[in-house]
Amino acid sequence: MDKGLWPDKNTEKKRYLEHLNDVDDGRFQQFVSPITRRVTKNFMRNHKGLDFGAGHAPVISHVLRQSGFAIAPYDPLFFDEATLLNQQYDYICSCEVIEHFHHPAESFALLSQLLKANGQLLCMTELYHDGIDFHRWNYKNDPTHVFMYHRNTLSYIADKYGFKKPDIDGRLVVFSH
Repeated sequence: MDKGLWPDKNTEKKRYLEHLNDVDDGRFQQFVSPITRRVTKNFMRNHKGLDFGAGHAPVISHVLRQSGFAIAPYDPLFFDEATLLNQQYDYICSCEVIEHFHHPAESFALLSQLLKANGQLLCMTELYHDGIDFHRWNYKNDPTHVFMYHRNTLSYIADKYGFKKPDIDGRLVVFSH
């Protein structure tokens, strides 16, 4: 994609604020449940988590905190707390975020560095596959989605950034150290 077509930060922020996300909305909580269920299954409450790309309504942080988990929201537009990027985490959640990475190599390198040994990066995104009509694909047609992923791309990312083979379960992608 031509970088000149990428939205600037103000345009992105305006677009994200159009999303009617609410941390108390049961439908939104259900949407992120593949991530929150995996965290509650695989981690203890004393494990440290990061909600990377939390957006203006950090529902993952909200749901997990209600269950007693220690997780902090980070988002460069809404929760830009730089000190969070100088720590390490047992798990990092990133729901509907990786398709927004303008520089995926830098972003995955950072996420790998932020993750402790034996930690997990839990991502949700829609993967491209041969059955998708790319030109009509709503996921591709969102102007804030600048990078699309395929199973092969995820394997490359795992190899490049020191993750084990990714565990893919529908829209949930788990990278483990």
